[in-house]
Amino acid sequence: MTSANDAINDEITSINSIFDSDTLSLISDDATLCALRLPFLPSITFRIEFPTDYPDAPPSILGTQTVGDDLQKGVGKQIVDIVRDVLSQMYRPGEACIYDLLEESREALEKAEEQGTLHLHDQQAESPADETTQVPGTKLDVDLGPEPPWTLAPPITEKKSIFVSRSAPVSSPSQAKQYVKHLLATDKKAARATHNITAWRIRGPNDTSYQDCDDDGETAAGGRVLHLMQLMDVWDVMVVVTRWYGGVLLGPDRFRIINAAARESLVLGGFGRR
Repeated sequence: MTSANDAINDEITSINSIFDSDTLSLISDDATLCALRLPFLPSITFRIEFPTDYPDAPPSILGTQTVGDDLQKGVGKQIVDIVRDVLSQMYRPGEACIYDLLEESREALEKAEEQGTLHLHDQQAESPADETTQVPGTKLDVDLGPEPPWTLAPPITEKKSIFVSRSAPVSSPSQAKQYVKHLLATDKKAARATHNITAWRIRGPNDTSYQDCDDDGETAAGGRVLHLMQLMDVWDVMVVVTRWYGGVLLGPDRFRIINAAARESLVLGGFGRR
């Protein structure tokens, strides 16, 4: 039978493997009191207490551990209230919840900012020029090009992790990179996914060829997708496998699922046979 300490340690390991290594860390000897740093707002850290029967019972947000000087006075309490509300709505008995808590808290805080009920930073300190110096991949980036001709495979769900693969014909590495840029700039869910694993194989002029891949944090996954494409002997195509982590470690089985999703999108796109 898994002990509470084992469950909490598993949670710490999985969260820190997805985000920064200090996202969730112990601050007590009994392995129940932790500090939780928001990956999208690292200047604020919560004190979070896990019950002895976690995940059968929910953790508690005790308050803030640290609040950065870049945040407005009093905003820490607002964020605590929002995150507590998110936790109460999304927690399910018996299921690890910190990953979902972080992702849904991000959306809730963004919504609160959009509605004007939460002001994280001093608006007077922001330069009007900020709106014209957006990084690539934002709504103001005008060089995204046309919508890539993606072929999407049906989603695969395994222990709350979701995998979606898409493929598209490409004729150059620069076009493949542009397609990835377009996807992350226009698809909010894909941009917030845990991983967007990419691989492509392209035949160039004069018997040249281009093959490349990107793990996007899922170590060795890109190389496995590229190897699958080599086995299927497909060319002039790229694949992006998007994964949303569900809070349960899948181990090596995740590679089988990633390859199955990639194969399905390639077949559906007409690039290979089953």
